[in-house]
Amino acid sequence: MITASFQKNGERLLAFSLSGHAGYADAGQDIVCASVTSAVQLTANAITEQFAEAAKVTVGENRVSLCLGPDAKKESVLLLRALLEHLTILSEEFENTIQIIISEV
Repeated sequence: MITASFQKNGERLLAFSLSGHAGYADAGQDIVCASVTSAVQLTANAITEQFAEAAKVTVGENRVSLCLGPDAKKESVLLLRALLEHLTILSEEFENTIQIIISEV
């Protein structure tokens, strides 16, 4: 199962961390993993490259995290909300593949 953790302050999303595998299909055939990976890459690349945010991105074995700085642009925060919405829809469509955790900081 993929664990997607989001941190927020009030209604403002500040960070995310994802780890694990969906387990929907064999490696290389898992459409849930592919969908999540693509969405996370798009989000991180748009924030850091297109919006030029000074976000902290960490990538490791089966793990990725992104933390926005205190002066993050509205567009970057909206992209985190869009990623959360996308993952929520995937978790509903493909049950028992994605666990979403939202914590207040």
